[in-house]
Amino acid sequence: MDDSNNQYPPPDRKRKKRKNWLFPVLIGIIIGVLVVVIAMPSLLKSNAFPQAWMNDDQSEDEDVNQESGSSYVNVDVSTQITDVVDKVAPAVVGVVNIQQQMDFWQQQESQAGTGSGVIYKKENGNGFVITNHHVVSGADTVEIVLSDDTHIEAEILGSDLFSDLAVLRIDGKHVKQVIQMGSSDNVKVGEPAIAIGNPLGMMFSGSVTQGVISGKQRTIPQDFNQDGRADWQAEVLQTDAAINPGNSGGALINIKGQLIGINSMKINETAVEGIGFAIPIDIARPLVNELEKQGEITRPYLGVEIYSLDEVPQTEWDSTLNLPKGVKGGVYVWSVERLSPADNAGLERLDVITHVDGKEVLNMIDLRKILYQEKEVGDDLKVTFYRDSEKQTATIKLGQQR
Repeated sequence: MDDSNNQYPPPDRKRKKRKNWLFPVLIGIIIGVLVVVIAMPSLLKSNAFPQAWMNDDQSEDEDVNQESGSSYVNVDVSTQITDVVDKVAPAVVGVVNIQQQMDFWQQQESQAGTGSGVIYKKENGNGFVITNHHVVSGADTVEIVLSDDTHIEAEILGSDLFSDLAVLRIDGKHVKQVIQMGSSDNVKVGEPAIAIGNPLGMMFSGSVTQGVISGKQRTIPQDFNQDGRADWQAEVLQTDAAINPGNSGGALINIKGQLIGINSMKINETAVEGIGFAIPIDIARPLVNELEKQGEITRPYLGVEIYSLDEVPQTEWDSTLNLPKGVKGGVYVWSVERLSPADNAGLERLDVITHVDGKEVLNMIDLRKILYQEKEVGDDLKVTFYRDSEKQTATIKLGQQR
């Protein structure tokens, strides 16, 4: 028999079978994908999947309101900020300092400067505005510019140099929005902060800048008489939200739209970027209430003219003041006001005060902080001082600053 036909291989039955089942499988996969794509949104909404399958992004975005106990998902922070600004902006106003000037023929009024302010209360038909002392300093008239560009005259109820705060009163019929007070003690470094004010005058009124709280309890030296020596150290909040000239007295708010600070100053140096400061509202609040009710801040006083010991050459410590070697610092008395509390307690010229109520005093700022923040009029103050190298003590009954 001729076996020549055996040179051709027999048909591959396995390959034929593979082709038969491959096509239905592909069709099934395509149908399955379409079903999943169509059904997935409904399954997600109905929480049909176990929690372990879900993405953890939701838990990261979810904020819990500690006061109410309710939770909410913060989907769009930018939307939240715009809503907050819309609500708060009408409570932030412009403050115009108008001063009278005499030329050769007549007396004229001129605009000496502009700043910002915050309407914090409406009561008995009046509106009350916080601003900075340096915004209204020297003003003969103060004008308030509302968010709708209405101009109204304001009365200065009180103004204070050391706190850099002032309180104004306006006709309450113009007040449409009052800001909600927050707490500066509770703010955290890194949390959002929003500044609202009028940088560079009313041309840019209602400007909004956003940043974060960069630091708390910062102390900034203040030289009020421009003699090159610090007269006070202001405790402030630091923020990188842009604060420019004209923002002074404006609002620093948190993400809830609550007032946490009064914008006050910035470091104005070419090498510095994004360092601005605001007076913490928890420090400002009692002072504002006192300015509103009494027109001034009542502080105790000693009745002495003092200077920091570090302003005196070291050689004078021994030759003129006769100080022992162990003295590190203090304040020396240059003059004593007659019949003042210090005079009544027996303090004399060139006495060097080193301790007050047992606390070390290295300079006049240390002394002022104890007087202005820890003492009241009528309190007793125990003073430790050196006179002709002899250590002495005296008790001073504090009077009222005039």
